[in-house]
Amino acid sequence: MAQHEPLSTSISDGIAARISAGDLLAGDRLPSETDLAELFDCSRATVREALKRLAARNLIRTARGAAGGAFVNDLTYAAALDAHVATSTLLLSMNAVDFQTAAEARFALERACADLAAANRQADDLSALDLAISRLSDPIGDVAFCAADVAFHRALVDAARNPVLSYQLAGAVEAMQPLMNMLTYADRDRETILALYRRIVVALDARSGAEIRGVLADLEALMISLFNAGQSRRNAR
Repeated sequence: MAQHEPLSTSISDGIAARISAGDLLAGDRLPSETDLAELFDCSRATVREALKRLAARNLIRTARGAAGGAFVNDLTYAAALDAHVATSTLLLSMNAVDFQTAAEARFALERACADLAAANRQADDLSALDLAISRLSDPIGDVAFCAADVAFHRALVDAARNPVLSYQLAGAVEAMQPLMNMLTYADRDRETILALYRRIVVALDARSGAEIRGVLADLEALMISLFNAGQSRRNAR
């Protein structure tokens, strides 16, 4: 029998949809816990859980006192970006998708930035990529390597100079990339990855979106191959 999602999730998703649709605007006060409990025919504890979910997504803020309550947040781009990354991380941590599906989506999204990055890149974008490669070349631990790795891909995406793409890719890069690194680090050869990254920088400098897409396709195949090798080894134990 299929499990139904908790009522608190349904409530929070319903309120979030109203915020997204513009039915609830920044600064609007939500009904009281008592009124919401009556509206959704549930306990106040369920309502409180729903409000906690909305607050965790930066969609609402709460205030105490006579003039307090729950209010719709005036969302900033940075807050929306953080919420997007958090949601993507949660999705992956719950094993809702398999590794290959995540890798295919993650690299397909990044390849979508290649032509714009090639056309719009500026000197500081190349500098950011060079800095990440320099860090990746140092004898650093896996945690530091992962951070520098994410910085490299964020710099490539940001070179497209398109905030909508940067927003969409934030979840793919900052949630999926660390996960892929964690699952493949035992079989990963850093020099192989660095060689691919250096090809990306050369291609970006030459404004060749096609070459960048090709290298990202090679990198996708490598990551999937490394994961499968690790799975085979673990299954053989």
